[in-house]
Amino acid sequence: MTHTSSPVSSAELDEIYAFAIDLGKRAGKLLLDTVEKRIDGGSAGDSALLASEEKDSSVDIVTQTDEDVEAFIRTEIQSKYPSHKFLGEETYAKGSSRDYIIDSHPTWCVDPLDGTVNYTHLFPMFCVSIAFIHNHVPQIGIIHAPLQNQLFTSCTGRGAWLNQTHRLPLLQKPSIPPLPANAPSGCIFACEWGKDRRDTADGNMYRKVESFLNMAAEVGGREGRGGMVHGVRSLGSATLDLAYTAMGAFDIWWEGGCWEWDVAAGIAILQEAGGLVTTANPPEDPDTAPIEDVRLGSRLYLAIRPAGPSETETGREGQIRTVREVWRRVRNLDYSRPGS
Repeated sequence: MTHTSSPVSSAELDEIYAFAIDLGKRAGKLLLDTVEKRIDGGSAGDSALLASEEKDSSVDIVTQTDEDVEAFIRTEIQSKYPSHKFLGEETYAKGSSRDYIIDSHPTWCVDPLDGTVNYTHLFPMFCVSIAFIHNHVPQIGIIHAPLQNQLFTSCTGRGAWLNQTHRLPLLQKPSIPPLPANAPSGCIFACEWGKDRRDTADGNMYRKVESFLNMAAEVGGREGRGGMVHGVRSLGSATLDLAYTAMGAFDIWWEGGCWEWDVAAGIAILQEAGGLVTTANPPEDPDTAPIEDVRLGSRLYLAIRPAGPSETETGREGQIRTVREVWRRVRNLDYSRPGS
């Protein structure tokens, strides 16, 4: 039996949501300030903000900015909600365990700078990601990409929003567009190369490449697995991949290897916008297997944008059909971990 903690009242959730939005804005401003210092030719002290260290590989790096912004967020949360738990990427990365440790207690799950490689290269797709999770469910999601001037926010039952003014998905009139009848053909497919770059035959990188080829190849190609997607996109930020799927800019996002701070806020926003999130790995029978809800710590994610009805199916039926078509074309990835 899964233990649950006492529910958060609607008024309490409103208060937490308002606090989270303000915190996301201020944390994003910190990121923007460091960028402006670099552009303006900051001092040697400022350049220390950019100095990076490798974690698991040369594409998995941490900067002083990551650590400073996480420390700021953690201090603000602990001051306002001392009874809440906190899980941040940088503090977790310094530990020896890679177990999934989120439980039923109110928990903040934070990535202070998702897209660190982008940030170091001044490629604008980087952001701060803040999620509030209770009873294992991401209830609030805040994603702030300051160089893009994009603030994505959501709270359970209160909608998902871009810059607090545009409801997600962006296209809603006269209705949310249905998914293409021959999806994945006609879809924008988002994916990432990831940090596992080991040159191992049939390892994760090779399985990803094969899956990318299947999704991109002409219909009928790749022994019938060709998906002929409209385009393949890689933002270099799983958090923003999910935000753009919620926005409707991406139809499909498929990924393995992300951690919960990479996806918690994005899952909250996408689900509140009406999207679907399940596992990246295809089951033995993709045609009939149930579409299970995503497990936050699984490190395996397949997301489908919000969809409206067509003449032949509901929006949810279109999402489920698209999941099954993706499953037919992708390889299983190996990102197992304890506790997830």
